[in-house]
Amino acid sequence: MGVLRALTLAALWWLCKSWATVFADAGKAIVANRILAAGTEPNRIAWGTGAGTAVVGDTTLFSESADETRATGSSSRVTVTITNDTYQVTGTMTAVTSPKTITNAGLFDAASGGNMLIKGDFTGIPLGVGDSIAFTIRLRLGN
Repeated sequence: MGVLRALTLAALWWLCKSWATVFADAGKAIVANRILAAGTEPNRIAWGTGAGTAVVGDTTLFSESADETRATGSSSRVTVTITNDTYQVTGTMTAVTSPKTITNAGLFDAASGGNMLIKGDFTGIPLGVGDSIAFTIRLRLGN
């Protein structure tokens, strides 16, 4: 049986970097589309194994793993400061074919390709086959 680790990525709409996490430029377009009832909900979680520092202009992860498919997360609104001020997606990804070290993760609006809402980079988390990370990814629309 594998090991389960928990990780939270959080981005504030007005703060480009919080806990090494960014609200991507493409994510701003996703939010505008969703206000107009257009576009697709960004509830797909992906992880990467490459090195780098997330910046708002990024459109992809650093070396997104091709071994696992993106996880479809469960979305909700949660309260941090003001009622329902935060969009939250939770989901778990499991290493299925080989050991790897996960260094970044993101939230997308498609099972492959698509647009990235949030990206976070972090100190590498080594995983063996069967090990998992339970992600909580949040976009807080407040101060």
